[in-house]
Amino acid sequence: MPRKKLDPVDAETRRTIGALLRDLRRAAGYRAVHDAAAVKECPAAQQTIYAYERGGLVPSLKQFMELVEFYALGTEGAPPDIRYQAVAALIAALSTPAYHIPEVLDLIGRLQPAPAAGRRRRTR
Repeated sequence: MPRKKLDPVDAETRRTIGALLRDLRRAAGYRAVHDAAAVKECPAAQQTIYAYERGGLVPSLKQFMELVEFYALGTEGAPPDIRYQAVAALIAALSTPAYHIPEVLDLIGRLQPAPAAGRRRRTR
């Protein structure tokens, strides 16, 4: 079966995902994108991060997760509460149409069989 081309992500969703990444970067202590990209362990190039944060590109789910992990867990000196912000960012991103998670949950619900009618015991 041939693969379908994915639908384009709307501008509002792209900006939302970009803002989530920008806020995490800043919370991790990186004032500028080039500061984060200069760290050897950073999973994306400076131009790529710029494109994500501006809403020009939407990262794959894997790339989004790698950046969140880098900012929240891989940044020395990041405040401990950044982990909560990272969890919130992941939930917010998964709730957008960009990653199709709401559609997956809908399909899972439709695939669930109806509960079987059970036998009832007669009481004496």
